[in-house]
Amino acid sequence: MEKISQEITGVVDSMIYANSKNGYTILRLDAEDILITAVGTMPGVGVGDQLKVTGYYTHHPKYGEQFVVKDCERCKPKTTSAILNYLSSRSIKGIGPLTAQRIVDIFQEKTFDIIENHPERLTEIRGITIQKAMKIHDEVKQANGFSDLLVYLKQYNITPEETVRIWNVYGIKSKELIEENPFVLCENGVEIPFSRVNEIALSHDKDLIREPRTRAAILHTISHNTHNGHTCVPSDKLIEVCSAYIHEEQEFVSDILKKMTDDNSVYKTINSESGDEYIYLPIYYQAETYIAARIKMLLRYPPSEIQNIDAQIENIEKSVGFKYANLQKEAIRMALTKGVLILTGGPGTGKTTTLNAIIKILKNNGERVLLAAPTGRAAQRMNKVTNCDAKTIHRLLEVEWNEGDRPIFTRNEQHNLRCDTLVLDEVSMVDSLLFESLLKAVPLGCRLLFVGDNNQLPSVGAGNVLGDMIESGIIPTVVLNEIFRQSMQSLIIINAHKINRGEKPIIDVKDNDFFFLKNENPKVVLNTIVDLCIRRLPKSYGYSPFEDIQILSPSKIGALGTTEINKAMQQAINPQTQDKIQITFKDKLLRIGDKVMQCKNNYNIPWTASDGTVGEGIFNGDIGILRSIDTIQKQIIISFDNKEAKYTYEDIQDVELAYCCTIHKSQGNEFEAVIIPMYQSPKQLMYRNLLYTGVTRAKRLLILIGSVDAMMSMIDNYKKTTRFTGLKDFLIENGDEEL
Repeated sequence: MEKISQEITGVVDSMIYANSKNGYTILRLDAEDILITAVGTMPGVGVGDQLKVTGYYTHHPKYGEQFVVKDCERCKPKTTSAILNYLSSRSIKGIGPLTAQRIVDIFQEKTFDIIENHPERLTEIRGITIQKAMKIHDEVKQANGFSDLLVYLKQYNITPEETVRIWNVYGIKSKELIEENPFVLCENGVEIPFSRVNEIALSHDKDLIREPRTRAAILHTISHNTHNGHTCVPSDKLIEVCSAYIHEEQEFVSDILKKMTDDNSVYKTINSESGDEYIYLPIYYQAETYIAARIKMLLRYPPSEIQNIDAQIENIEKSVGFKYANLQKEAIRMALTKGVLILTGGPGTGKTTTLNAIIKILKNNGERVLLAAPTGRAAQRMNKVTNCDAKTIHRLLEVEWNEGDRPIFTRNEQHNLRCDTLVLDEVSMVDSLLFESLLKAVPLGCRLLFVGDNNQLPSVGAGNVLGDMIESGIIPTVVLNEIFRQSMQSLIIINAHKINRGEKPIIDVKDNDFFFLKNENPKVVLNTIVDLCIRRLPKSYGYSPFEDIQILSPSKIGALGTTEINKAMQQAINPQTQDKIQITFKDKLLRIGDKVMQCKNNYNIPWTASDGTVGEGIFNGDIGILRSIDTIQKQIIISFDNKEAKYTYEDIQDVELAYCCTIHKSQGNEFEAVIIPMYQSPKQLMYRNLLYTGVTRAKRLLILIGSVDAMMSMIDNYKKTTRFTGLKDFLIENGDEEL
């Protein structure tokens, strides 16, 4: 049915729900003595406010008729009766019904003019002191200031939700600051994209905003590159790109960049090998310099060595019934004698058995050992293979957040973790900011054991922590490279190592765990993938397409990218039915029953575990099932493993279908069965360690389907994605930084 747009004017009778963070509101509107339930983004409104709302009526099966608000304008009361009703509603602190009557009796229609422009005259009212008069003045100014800001920013297509963010940061000075320098909207706490703010700036004097515009563009360019994994950028490239982006002279951009390095808006470093100059945002400079200094301090002050290590290794060998390889024994000894150790190696090389031996010896010697991993699934897998409690890094550090919705960790330099050894798995996934937070919580004298595979993709967030630590050469490192006999039976493991060495994998064996289905037709490949998921694999192996099977694609785009595969899978496995609620926003369609993935860390999403435990925070890469959609409360329930999370419509913007996800997004996860389409993706995604990472996500079954040439193109391209980082340099620098 077509939604007919209407305009309604009325007075807010009562408030049912209001979210101060995003402005989403449910209220009852008195429109000519008819009470209407209105739902939508209506920030800053309260009982007694006169509103002009535009939207349409809808009927909810549970809550009945409602008016969905698409646009809302707060009108200042003009008549004496309207002014009295508004002031009597207690919307303005300090004014109750009796005081409101006294004010309106004297000032009539001029009441608001008096309050806003001549507040001292309020002292003519019995019981109102000059202090109270000024407080009433400030309250009204605040209320009107927000409404004025909404109207002012609407012309620049700033949404009400964004206006709420701006107001929460800058308050009553918002409009003044924006008129003076619109690029304050790019700053922390507001973070409206530079491109949109730049459009606002077109209405300003170009000469007046030339410098702040260039400053904002420089910060935007560096920040944009952090999303590509870089913690810093070469200064010459930064100047060149920024100059072209804002059509500004390179000399001027260079001058502004120097000012910014002088006032520490950004930081400058010189690469020790190339001599090139790199520019950092302060947060990343501080993170990498802290990591380097902290690691060096932990190396300088190692814990006491465990005694009689060889005898203890022999005892464990007797209990488990096999002998450890020489490299494994070396890793065990180094973990027990050094302050910091990196244990790395590919699948089937014995990292887990080595790790279990280390943990057992440490516990036998009375040490408190904590285990952590970057994602929930990685922590669960660590728990299973070690039979020890393992937590996500966020949970280990007891994540909370501040008023600006920024994550903060309870465990920090002042409140260290209580442990003698910390074991961190899947270190290749850990970005610089999270690693800094973890090290801040590590007590001096604590052993650190970092476990990971440096041939996998680097972290989604900025940084190259594991790679930089290994390449620095200052941290003891053991690389396990021998495939053990039991693992030699798995073609997944054998072929993973072949791919890592640049060799063609074995693809013609029909009775193992690695299969290649050749087909050059994208439509046939897509249909085969769908059939494998919903019919063939469930029938042959009993695998669930929701819990066991994961499709991984190198790219989002293309006929076999995640977008097209997800559409086909959704239609085949979870088609629309009359009783199945769905929502559409931007280019996404989600419905009850869909397999979905969280694509960005969100520390505010509340969840309840199956054992009744409650908490907050859903993280990038978490996969779940969409269980319910409440179109009235605008809430969605998604179950993730053993917990259910409650999403708002705003939060759901960071959720995508997950029948198929990119290989990048699969990091830290393992799946019973993995299907990967092989096709010519964008050139920048056709490289070896992307394929290697995808292959190593499979535990029991891997199916590659498509073009052998596409697979070989990836294997032959050993060029790893370049990341500009400074951690390696900071680690090998001379000097004793004291923390």
